[in-house]
Amino acid sequence: MEKAGSIGDHNLSGAIMDPSAIKQLFPDMDPAEIPSARAVGKERIYYLTGSRAIPVPIPPFLHNKGNLIVSMSEVARWLAKQAEAAGVMVFPSFPAAALLREGDAVVGVRTADRNAATDGAPKSNYEPGMDLRAKVTVLAEGVRGRLARAYQSWQGISSESPQIYSIGVKELWEVPSAPTSVVHTLGFPLDYRMFGGSFMYPLSDTLLALGVVVGLDHPSASFDPHGLLQKMKTHPFFRKVLQGGKRIEWGAKAIPEGGYQALPSRLSGEGVVVLGDSAGFVNVPSMKGIHYAMLSGILAAEAIAGAVKASDVSASRLEEYDRSVSSSIIGRDLYRMRNMRQAFGGNLYLGSAKSALIYGMRGWWPFRADTEADNSAERLPIEISYPEPDGELTFTKVDSVGLTSNRTRGDMPSHLTVAENVPSAVARFYEHLCPAGVYEVADDGSLVVNPSNCIDCMMTDVLAGQWSPREGGSGARYRGM
Repeated sequence: MEKAGSIGDHNLSGAIMDPSAIKQLFPDMDPAEIPSARAVGKERIYYLTGSRAIPVPIPPFLHNKGNLIVSMSEVARWLAKQAEAAGVMVFPSFPAAALLREGDAVVGVRTADRNAATDGAPKSNYEPGMDLRAKVTVLAEGVRGRLARAYQSWQGISSESPQIYSIGVKELWEVPSAPTSVVHTLGFPLDYRMFGGSFMYPLSDTLLALGVVVGLDHPSASFDPHGLLQKMKTHPFFRKVLQGGKRIEWGAKAIPEGGYQALPSRLSGEGVVVLGDSAGFVNVPSMKGIHYAMLSGILAAEAIAGAVKASDVSASRLEEYDRSVSSSIIGRDLYRMRNMRQAFGGNLYLGSAKSALIYGMRGWWPFRADTEADNSAERLPIEISYPEPDGELTFTKVDSVGLTSNRTRGDMPSHLTVAENVPSAVARFYEHLCPAGVYEVADDGSLVVNPSNCIDCMMTDVLAGQWSPREGGSGARYRGM
């Protein structure tokens, strides 16, 4: 089941993928045959000052030799075709809105309602959600999966440390000539208190993806990830590449960064397993997660097949999935990279030095690398400057949302729950933070919500827990390449 109108609609192009999971799924094919896939060639890392790009050595964990540059829209569509060819029934436009439970067991899901009015009242073509029952329900909802979090809360499943997040804001550009190297940068436009950096990936000779990724723990009340991406493009290093080009797509997404310490203490239960980003399978130092999501699906399938064959989908039987993940490359990699993200602690330079030491000690660190949840970070009146949109290189949030081909009805119930009488300072923070212009501050200081702008990036959900699935087919419609 997929909430988007068609497979790939909610997957924005431009990523580097480790092909190991594809090789395991399709041993008789070359992963480079996937539509849009392109082998990583040269790689570069730069430290950006306000005007210069200074080359720096590439850390061992960031090397991408043997990996593929891909359009995730195209990869998702291609995988769906392979699944359907194998007899899998794929249902786009059917978001799962609630778990079906019997005792301590998950026995399926209920889909979201369709065609309700703004106030929730049924319209003439209203369709209530359907109950779909299953022997095992697999929760692979992406970052901050609503049902995965609901299950964990219901069952009291916790983690050693709270999950923390970054936000990635990305654009796809057609340019006269795309660079041939994969590029990552540190420094400008981020300050030393921001964990993150920027990237530029060539998808073809004339198509590239670029963006900025930054942690949500920055203390500034004017923290604006969309503004940071626009500011990044004004640097001479990026400006010269984009000169004469045209921006064709834009998007944003939260990324789980807590790593090994933030993994749930249990990934399975009676009739249910949790996969991918919903479980937090992201290796932040190497910036990889796609193949972990696929590999967790393979491991879950093996555990489920054995359980169904034995007519036993109990928690103890499906715990085989937990053991498989722990002993797999997912568990080994995340354990090996533990503490590296937590080492930064609000200082990029000190954190870089500590993380290098931690990497050398294979994740060991003599001090407990605790982190606080992002929604507990103090927000201070630290001003950050952003460029004025010029419509050629830098753009408004409204212009950017227009490039998502957003298909949300303007008269559907809001899927974003906001408290009444939000203080004006909080309203201004939300206005800055949301990359899609969902939140605005009225002249009287009150918060105005535009839910139809939402692209499901989950960023404000990290801080206030207010997102819920909406009518199937809503949201972005990314075309990829």
